Amino acid sequence: MTSYDDTDPVIFPAGAATGTSAAEAATDTWDAVVVGGGMAGSIVAEQLGRAGYKVVVLEAGPGKDLDLAEYESYLSRFYGAVVKDNQSPYPFNPNARMPRSTDTMPVRPDTPRDAFYLVQKDKYCTDTTFTRVLGGTSMHWEGKALRMLPEDFDLRTKYGQGLNWPLSYDDLEPYYRQAEAELGVAADVEDQKYLGMHFPKGYVFPMHRMPPSYLDQTVARGVDGMRVNLADNDYTLRVRSFPQARNGVPNAAYDGGKGFVPVGAVSTSQAEEGERCQGNTNCVPICPVQAKYHAGKTLAKALGKGNVKIVTQAVASKVEIDEHDQRVTGITVKKYAALDSEQYETYTVKGTVYILCAHAIENARLMLASGMQRMSRSQLIGHNLMDHAYLLSWGLLPKPAGTMRGTSCTSGITDLRGGRFRRTQAGFGVDIHNDGWGWATGSPYTDLVELVDKRNLRGPELRRTLGNQISRQLLLAFMIDLLPERSNRVTVDERYKDALGNPKPVVSLKIPPYTMRGAAFARKLATDIFEKLGAEDRTRYDKDRYSAVEHEGHWYNIVGGNHLAGTHIMGTDPANSVVDHTQHSWDHENLYLVGPGSMPSIGTSNISLTMAALAFRSAAHIVRHLRAAKAPAVVRGPQANG
Repeated sequence: MTSYDDTDPVIFPAGAATGTSAAEAATDTWDAVVVGGGMAGSIVAEQLGRAGYKVVVLEAGPGKDLDLAEYESYLSRFYGAVVKDNQSPYPFNPNARMPRSTDTMPVRPDTPRDAFYLVQKDKYCTDTTFTRVLGGTSMHWEGKALRMLPEDFDLRTKYGQGLNWPLSYDDLEPYYRQAEAELGVAADVEDQKYLGMHFPKGYVFPMHRMPPSYLDQTVARGVDGMRVNLADNDYTLRVRSFPQARNGVPNAAYDGGKGFVPVGAVSTSQAEEGERCQGNTNCVPICPVQAKYHAGKTLAKALGKGNVKIVTQAVASKVEIDEHDQRVTGITVKKYAALDSEQYETYTVKGTVYILCAHAIENARLMLASGMQRMSRSQLIGHNLMDHAYLLSWGLLPKPAGTMRGTSCTSGITDLRGGRFRRTQAGFGVDIHNDGWGWATGSPYTDLVELVDKRNLRGPELRRTLGNQISRQLLLAFMIDLLPERSNRVTVDERYKDALGNPKPVVSLKIPPYTMRGAAFARKLATDIFEKLGAEDRTRYDKDRYSAVEHEGHWYNIVGGNHLAGTHIMGTDPANSVVDHTQHSWDHENLYLVGPGSMPSIGTSNISLTMAALAFRSAAHIVRHLRAAKAPAVVRGPQANG
């Protein structure tokens, strides 16, 4: 077994975040200009740097090194926050705003200009978020790292729904393995062989699976073997562990017996940081010990090579295009002096190839703000916005089940992710949450208020009652597929701008009947599971919330999954897509759009692992692109006749 004494230290080079000024970046010429220092951007930068190319990463987020001190400052801010939402570890930054779930509301003419980032005007508003700091949304993701199902890539052909991908599961499989190595995924292959998912003979994950929590085992005793009928087909359910991108026990059989060396916390080799998951049940918004993967681990490796640089606090504001040949000629950035400063300077950074890795919303916003829709043959920039539709159900178990122990989510039910029923309704996965009802009700704070204010409990009785109640909480989160719909989209509107004068994203996202049929079935399944477990169903949906959706006379609350995708989908030709299967723009020869925005569907897996696999695949293509672009011109002499 690999010892944690051998944990691979990753050092964020001191001063790397501020060592290259925007002015210097603008006067230099780069092989590759990468927009976004999140997971996709970090992987691309590291791969191109490894190939010897000169790369600059333009990051909108704050300009401090992502070292241990910076990470600890995020933790301190989170611990001190009254509202502990996804963005609570990070400082408010008017120059690179982030959506917050607490800001979710329809924007009206009298809505204060600074009260929101995502502009939503519909009755239904999504509370989805993404993070604009160095490391991107990987700084607050949950760490589940599931592969998409093989049938997800052929949904249109197989079930007449959604879109096909221009590549197959088998095309992406080698890159899934590469991504699982980079993210340090802990899972068991035999556990993941379901619904057609397959692996090369002898493959094992880098680390052994995370052990199921006591709550998982409690639920499994009621669910395993449970049978349901859906669209005239019977399905047998079981609780199965989820692959996790967090440090566990390295698998000595990995890589043909070479084993796996976990990556520890950035900029420290201390034993207590970046080691195995400690089960803090605090994976979202931030892992206290960096056991969970975040993009800083990849970015630190990239910056350590010397030929990869980063400019932070540089918000990409325009993609410059040559009107004659439609090649990208530069990325114009607004470099702000500080988070609380309205002062900024404008620079244009130039390179041979440009890669936008700013996630689905920001990539689309940037391209639309740059007027690129008029050059798009598909006219699909910003369209087909997707996110997983989450339906929450919560119940109170008859006995304490260890809630609040372990990672946020170690296991779930995956048997209804795929199947012939997808002809008529969406598939879904079920997460068993170890962190209680927090997502649904605001527990444990709401429990405390109820026990003190309504039941007048104090002292030991309060402590005993609170512990008993929380340790019996069971939250089932149904992650439901949302197919691409052209009308679900991101646009820009000159009336809504941020502090730097950049347009805010205008988002319109509706939940279609196909998804709601899946939600209705999920709700019924939840009540059946609660009954099996003897749990008291406490679920209540509020039709007055912005998340309310009516379906066949019933109201549901559909919340966002922070799995945004689809705004520059890949396809088979320039008429049906924005990028090809390598994430290469159809319309701009030296532009790649790398990230979940390229995904034609999201199935029922968190998007991060697939995004990482696609980033590795695209990086290989970009290396070939650069090799060809920088090859010396061959001058041929006159050809002899005869």
